[in-house]
Amino acid sequence: AAMQIGDLLVASGMVTAQKLHDAQRQRGTQPASLAENLIASGAAEADALLGFLERVPQAPSSMAESGLSEAELLNLLMKLIYVDGVETTSQFIEASKLPYVVLIQLLDMAAQRGLMAATGTSGPGGLADVRYVLSEAGRNWANDALTQSQYVGPAPVTLEAYKEVTARQKVSAELVTHAQIQAAMAGLVISPQFIDQVGPAVNSGRTMLLYGPPGNGKTSVALRLRHVFSEVVYVPYAVSISGSVMRVFDPAIHEPLVAPPQSRLTRTFPPIRRDAFDTRWIPCRRPFVVTGGELTLEMLDLRYEGSTNFCEAPLHVKAQGGCIVVDDFGRQMVTPAQLLNRWITPLENRIDYLKLNTGKTFALPFEELVIFSTNLQPEDLMDEAFLRRIPYKLEVAGPSREDFRTIFDAAADRAGLNLTDEIFDYIVTEITTRKHIRLARYHAQFIINQVLIACRYHGVEPHFDMRMVDNAISNVRVNHAGSMP
Repeated sequence: AAMQIGDLLVASGMVTAQKLHDAQRQRGTQPASLAENLIASGAAEADALLGFLERVPQAPSSMAESGLSEAELLNLLMKLIYVDGVETTSQFIEASKLPYVVLIQLLDMAAQRGLMAATGTSGPGGLADVRYVLSEAGRNWANDALTQSQYVGPAPVTLEAYKEVTARQKVSAELVTHAQIQAAMAGLVISPQFIDQVGPAVNSGRTMLLYGPPGNGKTSVALRLRHVFSEVVYVPYAVSISGSVMRVFDPAIHEPLVAPPQSRLTRTFPPIRRDAFDTRWIPCRRPFVVTGGELTLEMLDLRYEGSTNFCEAPLHVKAQGGCIVVDDFGRQMVTPAQLLNRWITPLENRIDYLKLNTGKTFALPFEELVIFSTNLQPEDLMDEAFLRRIPYKLEVAGPSREDFRTIFDAAADRAGLNLTDEIFDYIVTEITTRKHIRLARYHAQFIINQVLIACRYHGVEPHFDMRMVDNAISNVRVNHAGSMP
């Protein structure tokens, strides 16, 4: 069964299942809404709850309110029956994600046109879960619809609705606190100054550049930002654009909220409750997309399935309302200049333009936090005009000697090794003075891993042995940017 507003409140952490159950029981047949009962009982704060509910896409109460034309809806219905073998009213609701009241109107229209016919009812207690079968005219309609578009799935939302919802849930609309940033970075040895820099950058929702020598945690810092957001965003299964369908929801990228146990909530068919939201949208955690050397310009354009009006949304569109991390920036198949030229307008104006296979161009919001991470010199990647368009440039530098000791101590403790002052001083001297290499955060774990492997090879208890340490240090490899002058 589709999630309802009550399910959504529990899944998002807004209220507990027990408090929701109590509010639903108190509600009974009284006119007071579920929200009013939750607020009156102290189960949720009024501002937070009402703000949450304002962002929920509302279910359409008629075919017209769905935003789709009669032809689009009939095409989808016929294809669901013809291709996916959908037969009953409840199956139509699940497959199309349209509410019962809209499905009934659509089924009546299809039956009146002779495209399908009812063959009986099914369901416990004689509930009216009607079973349908296509007529010859319905099969012909389905074949014609498939030649126009091979998309078969949940009903798409309109481009206008997509723009409106995206604007309401842009990443900069969520306040991320200093405490949340600190909690996300727990376990990383990072200066308070860096925490103070990264917080405003995240809250701005604008572009961020993480740069510095390799092996110092730029990727780790970027990935930790996944955990600073807590708000729910709504991702459409698909969007209808001038007769084409763009599929947006991607289970490999989007993390849907998990519905609470069904036992607490009443389920009926036909669904008669009016507190359902538009299930053409999936409530998800803010998306967090990471792309590296595999990024190409083609991944930033619509990808069509064959020659029909059905396409897959680009990578950055799937990241809408969340973050996209371009890791190892400068080492992609696409050059930095090509990528930045492609994104120069979206990064500055928060609007992107995509082209349909018909040649028509349309505008989409570009509401996401873009994070470039590189171990190359920023000036070598882009000119001053591009650098100016990246408002937050954060250096992730190598550790001080004191920070390096903290990192090494923690790694040694996890490995069950005793790091004495003598061993630590020897390692630092070998790396910086004799090998002429700057200290990097990864050195500690790198050396420890090699020592542990060597101890296992020699059949001895894990311990620091100077010869093993020397061998480990000799295996450290860095590029020119990491060497000391």
